[in-house]
Amino acid sequence: MPTPLEPMDNLSRLLGGPRLWIKRDDCTGLSTGGNKTRKLEFLMADALEKGADTIITQGATQSNHARQTVAAACKLGLKCHILLEDRTGSHDPAYNYNGNVFLDQLHGATVEKRPGGADMAAEMETLAEQLKGEGKTPYIIPGGGSNEIGALGYVNAALELLAQANDMGLQIDHLVHATGSAGTQAGLVTGLAACNAGIPVLGVGVRAPRDKQEANVFALAQKTEAKLGLSGVVSREHVVANCDYVGEGYGIPTESMVEAVTLLARHEGILLDPVYSGKGMAGLIDLIRKGHFKESENVVFLHTGGSVALFGYPDAFGFPDYQA
Repeated sequence: MPTPLEPMDNLSRLLGGPRLWIKRDDCTGLSTGGNKTRKLEFLMADALEKGADTIITQGATQSNHARQTVAAACKLGLKCHILLEDRTGSHDPAYNYNGNVFLDQLHGATVEKRPGGADMAAEMETLAEQLKGEGKTPYIIPGGGSNEIGALGYVNAALELLAQANDMGLQIDHLVHATGSAGTQAGLVTGLAACNAGIPVLGVGVRAPRDKQEANVFALAQKTEAKLGLSGVVSREHVVANCDYVGEGYGIPTESMVEAVTLLARHEGILLDPVYSGKGMAGLIDLIRKGHFKESENVVFLHTGGSVALFGYPDAFGFPDYQA
């Protein structure tokens, strides 16, 4: 930390403005990096404070959060159990065994699968009781690390971003990122509101409908400000999500995601991921094309990481067989 804040001049020229910047939270450094590392800084400290020797968490099959959680557990000498929910129904071996799943196992996690729609919180509680019966002291981390403890990582990120922008003489007009389990957006909104920064945050949804996503983020932001000893800092108007780019569902590729990932790779040398940052960038690109932002504005895209998940989606990009 701090992660780089870089201009994307090539993409800005390609799209005809506004001036685009990228906050590289793919560079947090824990097992290929990503936004969950910031949350885990606080969550793992809480686990250690409570005397835990085993971490339990859950996520979708290609969960970036699961991969970063087991990596953090490795650094701290803790065991890690991961429950993966089959949200897509894919039988593709690359999706089920490559990418994040490969790294989960490489880091030594115990990995178990659960069907789509399972009550994952209840599944984690059942596993925790089993481990307690074996003499373990488990600590449960919610999906995405998204509770008021984890969200503190993105309160910190908001302060970090403001300090970088100040040092660079950069006026940030908009902050855009992919929003899913709500912790990243809740932390950012809380941190920026607490500083009276006046920077609007737009979360591009990857799973839930807009009303549900905004409600989840606002509820968590309220818990986060309470955790900080604040009250009434975040208003409902601070929480804005656009959920028009989900496509057929969570983790299911879209044409706009493929375009966004390809544009960043070929014009900026930056790898996005197919589930979160790819769809987030797809939303940003479409909004630019629709004239949502002024050409003179500075728009920062927060890269939440997860590019290793690309290896679980090789067929989505339709590359020709170079040996043909």
